[in-house]
Parts: sequence; structure tokens; C-alpha cells
Amino acid sequence: MKRLYYIATLAIALFASVPMQAQEEAGNAQQQQQRRRGPVSSRGAREEDKKESGMPELTVRAQDMNERMTQNIGNARWMRVIYRQIDLTKEQNAPLYYPTQPMNGQMNLFSIIFQLVCEGKLSAYEYLDGYEDFSDNRKLDLKVMLDRCRIFYEETPGKDNEPASFVVNESDIPSGDVRSYYIKEAWYFDQNNSVFDVKTLAICPILTIVDDMGQNTMPMFWIPYENLRPYINTAYIMTSNINNAMTFTLDDYFRRRMFQGDIFKTQNLMNQPLQAYCPTPDSMKREQERIENQLITFEKSLYLQPDTAQLAADTKGKKTKSATVSARGKKTEAAKESKQKEVKVKAPKAQKSAPVRSVRRRR
Repeated sequence: MKRLYYIATLAIALFASVPMQAQEEAGNAQQQQQRRRGPVSSRGAREEDKKESGMPELTVRAQDMNERMTQNIGNARWMRVIYRQIDLTKEQNAPLYYPTQPMNGQMNLFSIIFQLVCEGKLSAYEYLDGYEDFSDNRKLDLKVMLDRCRIFYEETPGKDNEPASFVVNESDIPSGDVRSYYIKEAWYFDQNNSVFDVKTLAICPILTIVDDMGQNTMPMFWIPYENLRPYINTAYIMTSNINNAMTFTLDDYFRRRMFQGDIFKTQNLMNQPLQAYCPTPDSMKREQERIENQLITFEKSLYLQPDTAQLAADTKGKKTKSATVSARGKKTEAAKESKQKEVKVKAPKAQKSAPVRSVRRRR
């Protein structure tokens, strides 16, 4: 009997210790989680939330569309590479600048680029003076770029040998300080397809820094446009102050060349910018106009132009014919007017000898 009593007591104690142990383990896990949720953990949570609410991943359809929209310039028989600077303070270029802060799901061009670079979906390449190198050796490290551009960030160490992640608040993104862009474009003629077109090759945001030394500009990095296009192909923008309908995307804005940019360099043998041989603003403007006219003249030379002498002869013949017709018309009208003015003169009636009234009956 005592043995059964001990067995029952031991079983009751065992069943009672299992829930207590489970509660203790749950409490320990909660305490460990609270200990872990320090500033670093909260930043990691914000990073996970940011990844979930960041730029969407490219679908297979979007990748296929980007490949079909790629302009092949490898077979071009004539090509000229032009560098332009787009000033965002001009009204024509304002769609690339506003809104400076995300608003109602709308972001400007730099906010999209910066978010893609921070999420690792877009590679940025180091800005080099004089040339561009889009190899893997020139890929720009995110931390180096943030430190160089003086952008505040929070670093979260990675887990299991993963690289560290960086969190930048929306208020710290310098989207309002990027007030210009460098654009690299290629004007080309493809003889096989009889196409004369322009292809945007790369884009470089320029950061404006205001400090005690004054206002300075610093090119940040180069982005190949082919890698950026799938993400801005669905970013609609407003392009008019009168028509507020968002009917164009950022990709349409570049492909249709709706921006206004000034030439500051062309690809040449000596790799010199315009400023190297155009020291004054007037000479710079004349050189820019000369290059623009060269592009227009080359495009016109691709098409058959009519003979100016024959065109002048045809024009002269048309003028003579029209003058003859008009002269004849005037002559006819004059004849008609003279006929209308001629009034038929009736012959006077002969006077009768008989009296009008009878004299006999006047009594």
C-alpha cells in the first residue's frame, strides 16, 4: 500500500513539474527576446520591414520586356557619344526632381535609385574622372558611398557570416540635394535596320553639398541605364502644370527626350571636355550649338533631299501659271463689269401729229 502511495505521489509531482518547466522556458525565452531587442535588434526589425515594403522584385515578364526594349548599338556604322548635364532647377526638368519626399506613393528619380542601391537590387559604380568602368572591380561599396556623401545611417551586423545591412531614414535621404544629373548617351545610325536613334547609356546623380566652405557639387556614382529601366518603366510622373494626368513614365521621359540638357563633353581621341578648349561662356555656348547642328545635319544627310534648282524652277512655274490665271480672271471680270455698265439706250418715240385729246368735244 505504501508503495502505491509513493508511486501516485511521484506521478502527481512529475505531471505538475512539466507545466512549470514549460512556463519557465517560455519566461526565459521572453527574457532573452527582450534582452535581444535592443537598439540593434530594433534596427534589424526596421530593416526587415523595409525589405518587405521596398521596391518589388522584377518578374520574368518585366525582365523579358527589358530585353526586348534594349537598343543594340553593336552594329552601328556611325555613332557619337555625348555627355549632358541636366539641371533640375529648370521647369522642363522638374519631373525628375519633385516630389523631394515620398508622397502618396510618388518618389522622384533619386529616391528610387537610392532605395534600389540600399536594397542591393541595383549596383552602383565608382565615379572616375575622365572615363566610366562598369566592371565588378569598380562596384561601389554602400558604406563607402554613404560615408563619402555624408549620409546618416544605422549599421546592423549580419548573422551567420552575412554582410552587414544599413538602414537610412527617409528624412536622411538627400533627394532634395541632388539637383542635377550627368547623362551619357549614344547617337547612332544602324545601317542594317536604317535606324537613326539615341540611346541613354548611363546616369550619374550629382549631390550639392552646402558647408562652411560654400556650395560644392560632387558626382556620386554611375548607374547603367539598362539596369535601372525595369524599375522606372512603371513609375508614372506628371509632366505638365496644365494637364495633371500622369500619362508618362520616367522611362518615357528619357526615351522621348523630354528633358533639356547641356553638352559638356563628347567622346574624342584626347578625352577632353569642352571646358578644356572653351574657356569662356560664349565659346562654350558656340561649341555646344555647333555639336547640336552637327547631329541635326547628319540626320538630314541620311535622307534624299530634293534638288534646289529643280525645286526653284517648279516654284517659279507655279507662280507664272497662277499669275496668268489671275490675269485672265481679272480680264474676264473687267469685261463683265463693262457689260454690266453698258445701258441700252432706247430710241426716242416718234411724235404723233394727231392731238391727244379731241377738241370737238370740249364744249
